[in-house]
Amino acid sequence: MSQPTQQPPGSPPIIAPGHTISSVSDKITSIVLKRHTPRGWYVGFAISFALMMVMLGSIAKLLFEGVGVWGLNVPVGWGFAIINFVWWIGIGHAGTLISAILLLFRQEWRTSINRFAEAMTLFAVACAGVFPLLHVGRPWLAYWLLPYPNTMSLTPQFRSPLLWDVFAVSTYATVSLLFWYIGLVPDLASLRDRAKSRFFKTVYGIFALGWRGAATHWERYETAYLLLAGLATPLVISVHTVVSFDFAVSIIPGWHATIFPPYFVAGAIYSGFAMVMTLAIPLRKVYGLQDFITMRHLQNMAKVILATGLIVAYGYAMEVFFAWYSANPYERGMAWNRMTGPFAWSYWALMLCNVITPQFLWLKKVRNNVALLFLICLIVNVGMWLERFVIVVTSLSRDFLPSSWDTYAGTVWDWSLYVGTMGLFGTLLFLFIRFLPMISIFEMRTLVPHSKQKAPGEGEAS
Repeated sequence: MSQPTQQPPGSPPIIAPGHTISSVSDKITSIVLKRHTPRGWYVGFAISFALMMVMLGSIAKLLFEGVGVWGLNVPVGWGFAIINFVWWIGIGHAGTLISAILLLFRQEWRTSINRFAEAMTLFAVACAGVFPLLHVGRPWLAYWLLPYPNTMSLTPQFRSPLLWDVFAVSTYATVSLLFWYIGLVPDLASLRDRAKSRFFKTVYGIFALGWRGAATHWERYETAYLLLAGLATPLVISVHTVVSFDFAVSIIPGWHATIFPPYFVAGAIYSGFAMVMTLAIPLRKVYGLQDFITMRHLQNMAKVILATGLIVAYGYAMEVFFAWYSANPYERGMAWNRMTGPFAWSYWALMLCNVITPQFLWLKKVRNNVALLFLICLIVNVGMWLERFVIVVTSLSRDFLPSSWDTYAGTVWDWSLYVGTMGLFGTLLFLFIRFLPMISIFEMRTLVPHSKQKAPGEGEAS
């Protein structure tokens, strides 16, 4: 593996000084292999699992009574289902960006956060997939969207952007899963060699695929990892671009805009990094990982959030400018309705969360304050959900015919399904933290100067 590089003078370290290869391995593996699970983990897992049960109850209600339990009406045929789908897909973008693009650019500060960011991507895509599957009305027939050989001559409509979503999201999920698993293989071997229980030795050994740390293993590993990084990189751009086509290819005022693809991609990275920071800050505190997830990581992520936030703010300004410059009365009416109509509260709350609040990240004192960073990231996550709400609801509720105008509000089943997917996300995250290393062991070792001290099981992944 690559040798540790010299850090720029005066910059915070990637890993706190004083660590050896052995101490890095011991600290990360002990989180997984320690005999007693912390009480806080049980509390968090119980809350998440209870919320996931709420999601399953909401799905059961939907399947028995139909999509009429949601707050959909004649003009607003899309509601919380599409809002939440786009929100969850956006959250999943940061994991691939951190893992693939920063890897290709040799940014070593990614090493402490890439593992749980990749896991976050998989869990977010799983949550996102729930909504379009249920929104079709007959989820048991969703396989009709796939171009499988059949005798009924039911060919999917390839000109539909909803079908493009199926291919884009499924490809994104598959490549992200492979990328995450390949990166785990050396660490699974470390857990296999350090585990005390015969059961866990066997389980980790099966998934480690016989890894022994031989030169040929590393050569094939690095080739496969780099290849998957190259495949995943264009997916960061293409997936949310395709999701934006759900709106951009229509003629609805507020949707028919060429700025949507780059605007959606920037928003996805924006919300994704905010969610990574939202998870990283509590994890480093609870598990004492301040030596590995240092202030340098938090500052770099804050800078990415600030940069993508400015791009998103530019997109908001261009939407208003396009509506005015087009001289289209429907587009102008849409922009004015967003600012002064029945949903004006959501538009101005969106501006407060996504445009004004991140500007505090210009201040170094704010970027060095962990509590303020956590608060700003929570506000950004709320703001990005409001952005999707504004795009979907304000455009559909006021279309070309005033006779069909109506308002929209989510029912208790809309909210319970949304909150329930947060429980699904939390449940998967807590299981991941408990049984797999949340930080890449072998990549963290490359940041430590070589030590003569050799840890047990070090030979398989050093």
